[in-house]
Amino acid sequence: MGLNYGEISAITAKYFVKKLIDNIFNSNTLLQRSRGKWYKEISGGERIMVPVAYAATTAAGWYNGNDTLDTTANEQITSAEFEWKEVYANITITRRDELQNSGPEQMVDFVASKVQLAEKTLADTLGTGLYNDGTTLAKAIIGLRLAVDSAGTYGGIARSTSSWWSAQEDSSTTTLTLPVMQGIFGDCTVGNDKPTVIVSTQDVYDIYYGLLQPQQRFSDKDTASGGFVNLLFNSVPVIVDSHVPSAHMFFLNEEYLKLNVHKDENFRFEPFIKPTNQNVSTGKIYWTGALSCDNSRMQGKLGAISA
Repeated sequence: MGLNYGEISAITAKYFVKKLIDNIFNSNTLLQRSRGKWYKEISGGERIMVPVAYAATTAAGWYNGNDTLDTTANEQITSAEFEWKEVYANITITRRDELQNSGPEQMVDFVASKVQLAEKTLADTLGTGLYNDGTTLAKAIIGLRLAVDSAGTYGGIARSTSSWWSAQEDSSTTTLTLPVMQGIFGDCTVGNDKPTVIVSTQDVYDIYYGLLQPQQRFSDKDTASGGFVNLLFNSVPVIVDSHVPSAHMFFLNEEYLKLNVHKDENFRFEPFIKPTNQNVSTGKIYWTGALSCDNSRMQGKLGAISA
C-alpha cells in the first residue's frame, strides 16, 4: 500500500528539509561562511532597515579644566533600505510517479531524489543572487556587484551625492599581480579592520596560485575543513565561488555583511497539495530575505582581470 500525501509531507518535513538546508549552505564557500558568520533572522517589517554610520562626532576634543564643552549634535547615522526578495522551488510528483513507485520504500527514495533536485536549484539560485547587480535579475536579491561598487544607488543611498557609501573598485586593471591585490586590500583596511575573505572565479584564483612560490601556498584550516580549497593572502583566505562573475575578485569584510531572512520564511516547506486541473501533487520550499551591507567603504573588488 502506498503512502498518502499527508505521510509524504510529514516525512519530507522531518527527514529531508533540514538536510536540504545544510546542503544548500555547504554548496559553496560564501553561503557556508554566511551561515556561520552573517546569516540573520528578522521578524518582519515592510523593508529591511539597516543603520549606516557615515560621520564622526564633531562635539569632541581636548579640553582643560572648566572649559565649556561643545554639545552640538551633528548628523551621523542614516538608514539603508532593502526590499524583501522571494524565491521558491517546486517538488512535483505526478500520478505516474506514484504508480511507478507505489511501495513505501520506493516512494520515500523517490521523494528524496526530488528534494535533492529542489536543493540544487535553490543553492544555485541563492548563490547566483549573492552576486546580482540589481538589474540582471530584477526580482532577485541585490548582491555584491552593487554592494561592492563605487557608483550607483545602493540601499536607497546615491553614491553620486554620498561618496562615503562607495566601495573600493578597480575596473581598469586587467593583469592580476600581488601589488594590485595589495592595493585594493590596503584601500579596504583601516587599522585592524580589514577584509576577512577574498572570493574569485576559478580562472582568477588559478592566476593567483601561479603568482605564489610553493612555500607561500598556505591555506586556512577552517575553510579547508568545510571541504573547500583555498589559499591565503595577508592571512585571509582566497576562495573560489563558481557564481562570481568572470574577471572579478571581491575583497569582503564580512563584519558589515548580512544575509537577512524572514524567520517565518526560512526554507519553509509547504505540504503537498493536488491541483484541480492536473494529475500531480506539489510541495514547495520558500525563502524570503535580502543581502545587506552597512559599510561599502570597507569592501573592494577588481572587476576587469583578464584570465
